[in-house]
Amino acid sequence: MLRIVSLLLFLGVWLAASMMAGARLVPAPQQVGLAFLEELMSGAMLANMGATLLRVAASFTLAMALGVAIGIAMGRSRKVDRLFDPWLLILLNMPALVVIVLAFIWGGLTETAGILAVAINKLPNTVVTIREGARAMDRGLKDMADVFQIPRLARLRHVVLPQLAPYIAAGSRSGLSLIWKIVLVVELLGRPNGVGFEIGSAFQLFDVTRILAYSFAFVLVMLTIEMSLVQPIERRIARWRPRQS
Repeated sequence: MLRIVSLLLFLGVWLAASMMAGARLVPAPQQVGLAFLEELMSGAMLANMGATLLRVAASFTLAMALGVAIGIAMGRSRKVDRLFDPWLLILLNMPALVVIVLAFIWGGLTETAGILAVAINKLPNTVVTIREGARAMDRGLKDMADVFQIPRLARLRHVVLPQLAPYIAAGSRSGLSLIWKIVLVVELLGRPNGVGFEIGSAFQLFDVTRILAYSFAFVLVMLTIEMSLVQPIERRIARWRPRQS
């Protein structure tokens, strides 16, 4: 009930803002809904949404794979941590826009350059999260694996990854919310399709209605992914933890 009340309050504030500022600056909810249906029925929204989601999936997979590997290495080895820590600090403080622009200058306005730019922006956050998880691992389990001479792959699967699972889940959740925002910037600057490209086109025409229609459509898709995929996986990973009363 509280969520329903909150949603109704949001719609009420939105409608009031539309009445005060005018429909051109703040379109009413029904105008945005009609624009959403129009873009959906024409097929443009599905095509652009599909292109954006493919970029999100590719960037997310690349950033998580590299981030987990580097994070484990830095968390388990002091020498590796000291070697790559300056690189990590540089990437953490590098503005996302600078990385995107440099990627397009050096790699051209290509799909590969855009995906690499997004993955590089997400990579340091993943590394930091996984590194902390690797540092917090139970040393007793490592000693047990050494005593029983468990093979490296089996040790990774049964000893390391189960302990890192909560950190991987946290990195995935924060990474997904960060990556799709950066993907929109990449599409705005250097891709010929996608939600970001459509928002940029609407901005040039001062079409606030279409901007909001695409924005809410993409938020709806990401919320669906969050509730139907990310949260169930996170609950399954953390099912061994005692529940709070």
